[in-house]
Amino acid sequence: MKQKERDIFEKAPVLNAVIRLALPTVIGQVILVIYNMADTYFIGMTGSDAMITAVTICMPAFMFLSAISNLFGVGGSSVIARSLGSGNPGKASRASALAFWGCISVTLFYSLLAFAFQDVFLDLLGGGNPVVHRYARPYLIVTVVLGGLPTALNTFFSHLVRSEGRSLHASVGIAMGGILNVALDPLFMFVILPKGSESLGAALATAVSNTAAMVYFAVILRWNRKKTVLHFRLSRRCFQDHIPQDMLESGLPACLMTLFENISYAILDNLMSMTGTALQAGIGVAKKVNMLAHCIVRGMSLGVLPLIGYNYASGDHKRMRYAIFLSMGISVALASLCMTAYLFLSETLIGIFIQHESPSLHYGARFLRILCVGGPFSACAYAVISFFQAVGQGKKSFVLAILRKGVLDIPLMFLLRELYPVYGIVWATPIADIACCVTAVVLFRQFLISVKRRRRRIVD
Repeated sequence: MKQKERDIFEKAPVLNAVIRLALPTVIGQVILVIYNMADTYFIGMTGSDAMITAVTICMPAFMFLSAISNLFGVGGSSVIARSLGSGNPGKASRASALAFWGCISVTLFYSLLAFAFQDVFLDLLGGGNPVVHRYARPYLIVTVVLGGLPTALNTFFSHLVRSEGRSLHASVGIAMGGILNVALDPLFMFVILPKGSESLGAALATAVSNTAAMVYFAVILRWNRKKTVLHFRLSRRCFQDHIPQDMLESGLPACLMTLFENISYAILDNLMSMTGTALQAGIGVAKKVNMLAHCIVRGMSLGVLPLIGYNYASGDHKRMRYAIFLSMGISVALASLCMTAYLFLSETLIGIFIQHESPSLHYGARFLRILCVGGPFSACAYAVISFFQAVGQGKKSFVLAILRKGVLDIPLMFLLRELYPVYGIVWATPIADIACCVTAVVLFRQFLISVKRRRRRIVD
């Protein structure tokens, strides 16, 4: 590592280190949300609820690419940061190579699967309506099948570059892709392609922008190849020294959390599809607006993950604790601000994307006010999950990941639908966030106590 990056991990004041590592990541994640919202905004200009619904139901299939990226990106960056903290750069290099080829292999398999079973995918995601299905099919093929590998590698590279402390480089790549997507959306949707092909235009803009971001990361890694521990030559040694186990232990919870989020959203869309396109469009837009708070929190967690992992491995547990408490406090505060804005400005925010008089506008505003209640609790839980990923506590992060999405919220959707039709389905999300937050705090406290006891035994 360069001395500059080492100083961020070891010597810089914790607040400065958190800001330098997390701020670019938060900005990158915000831009990522903006470009995700851009598709919905421009498609909302068509006045078609069916087209808005088509794009939103494809989001779980598209975001599953992030699950793959997190499996190898978060897992790889955790191993790399801890290896650097314990003075083992060779292991860090081998971990980066295994993560790279693992990400490529799994992404290609998933893209081929999505192509072979595209109609089944769309029906499962809530695209049973023939008109919605017709708009959704080209969006799925372009973003997941053709653009799947660039999208996954784009996010994957950002994780690995960040693991060395190059948070700015990582965020520039993510931000560049987002800004390019926003610029290309109207070009493809309203200039190049004919009317009625707006969903295809949005898909092409997404695929092209993610490809450009992937090329940026490839150039950065090539340019800095003599200054980085990140290498991508696969060898037998990549499977030794517990590298695969350590990577899966940290990356699998991140993957499963994203996977269960998408399954949860797909079930939510399916349940809403039974009540009409207007409600399905409303919940789709509400989820995207609410995503802003979630991605700010995720940016904080991803930004400080290498800092926590490095100091845990190096034995500086005081600095590690300070970093997690500080980042958690900031995350909860930002999520609370977002919640306040959503509660008071829900109609205005949903109206940005649904620009025609429709029941979907009013339903979307109500759904947003429900979803945002879980924001501060989700922020706390996500910070703890990321902490356990950073320090290699895979079992704890796994429990919290599936508890947050999957174990609680999916059964609650079906239960609350019977007790409180339509709105009960949406209330399942914040209730699950609150329960997960309580569990996360208990596990986090127990872990810190166990670390303190272990250090006392070593001293004695």
